[in-house]
Amino acid sequence: MSTAQILRPDAKGRISLGKLAKGISGFEVYQDKVHRIILEPLVEISVREQWLLKNEDALSSLKTSINQAEQGKLISLGSFSAYLDDDNN
Repeated sequence: MSTAQILRPDAKGRISLGKLAKGISGFEVYQDKVHRIILEPLVEISVREQWLLKNEDALSSLKTSINQAEQGKLISLGSFSAYLDDDNN
């Protein structure tokens, strides 16, 4: 954990997180019993890609493939460019 910073709200009560929010698309906000404000960082994905997180078999297969690639267990099947058509490039 990094050192604490003091951030002061502006006249409208806004606080700029600056670099602390880099790569974050939003925050879920909580307030606990002792009135601490907790920001849970969120990173959103497109609906088009969301299916992968919901499909356990596909996600498991992807993780296995990534692991195999990291270990250098690759088999080249050559170029697939002959199967492309101009409408899908």
